[in-house]
Order: sequence, then structure tokens, then C-alpha cells
Amino acid sequence: MSALAEKQEAGVAVVTGGTRGIGAAIADALRADGWTVVTIGRTSGDVQADVGSPEDVARAVEEIHEKFGKVLVLVNNAGITRDGLALRMTDSDWGDVVDTNLSGAFGFTRGVMGDMLRARWGRIVNVSSIVATRAQAGQANYIASKAGLLGLTGALAKEIGKRGVTVNAITPGFIETDMTAELDTDKLVEFIPAGRVGKPEEVAAAVRFLCSAEAGYINGATLSVDGGMGA
Repeated sequence: MSALAEKQEAGVAVVTGGTRGIGAAIADALRADGWTVVTIGRTSGDVQADVGSPEDVARAVEEIHEKFGKVLVLVNNAGITRDGLALRMTDSDWGDVVDTNLSGAFGFTRGVMGDMLRARWGRIVNVSSIVATRAQAGQANYIASKAGLLGLTGALAKEIGKRGVTVNAITPGFIETDMTAELDTDKLVEFIPAGRVGKPEEVAAAVRFLCSAEAGYINGATLSVDGGMGA
């Protein structure tokens, strides 16, 4: 039995926001690699939780441990938008996005990090966004949360890299999901060297690699999956 297969038998992979879009594709990719995957969703999934609620996150982590065991892979994918110009952005619009996209990722990471440190093996992947480094108007809350994920990734990579745990980030560009369904795709393609929007499975493939045994020397990195848009 390979070392990775032993880890897969010993622990599980958790994907927040794992019931649709990019998250569902990531969950499928990890299952294909042999992981027992636990999906987190607000109203569906293997464990239901509002990632923006610290109480829900703590309860979800406890439920995961009781029902599924220790966590050796965590993909922080859950995210929401509340777009609007900063001048008119409400406190709740700001707080809901930051709480879900950034604080929720930290809460889940803190909750399962001990499993990985004790096993001296783990993979954490934070799903950020191209806007974290290529900002645009009307998304101050979303951009701040996604840029914060990159900072969190770097800090954690420094803290726990010596214990066999890697922490990396993915920055997807425009991907075919419910979140981008209302956008003018034809207009967007003009700015994408690949000449098309991406597919959830293409993001999932990158996450799958970062969670693999072969990616053990990649830590604190940001991998862009954007068709060259951020080049």
C-alpha cells in the first residue's frame, strides 16, 4: 500500500461549499483519487453549516470528527458575493462576505489543523480568485476576502510546513458556475488569452494535484487557473 493510500484510509478530505460548481468538481476529483470526501453546504452536503458562523463551523468540525474521523485534506472553497460600490455597501454586505470567505476558512483550518499536525501529513488548499491580485470596482468586500486568503495561505505555510502539512492557494479566473452565469461571457472572453471561460473541472484538477503526494514540496504557493488572464 502506498503512503498516500494509507493516509486516505486513515483520514478524510473536507470540501467547504462542496455541493455545486467548483466545489462539487473538487469533491469529485478527490473521490477519484481515493479520498473519502465530506462536503459542507449551507442547506445540503454531508455536513450542513453556515461557514460564516463561528458556532456553525465549530459544530461542523465536531460532527466531522464524530462521524467521519480525522481530516487530512481541507479545501476552503465556500464563498459568496454581495457586490456593490463601497460608498453604498452596508456593514452586513461587508461582514457576510468576509465572514464566509475568509473567517470561515480560518475557522475550519484551525478546527482540523490538529489532525494534520499529529499525522505529520496534510493538505490545505484555499480557493481564492483572480480578483485578489487583479482588482475591479464594485467588489471591495469580495476582493478583500480573497486577498486575505492569500495572506492566510502564506502565514500558515510558514507556521506548519515543518510538520509535513502544505498550505497553498488557487486563484480561478472566470469559470462556468452559478456565480458567473449572469455575466456577459462574450465580452469577458476578449480579455482571456485562452479565448474561453474555464470549467470547474479545470480548477478541480489543480486542487487535486496540490492535494497529492507528488505536491509535497509545494507550500505557500498560489496557482492561477485563469486562461492566462492574470499574466
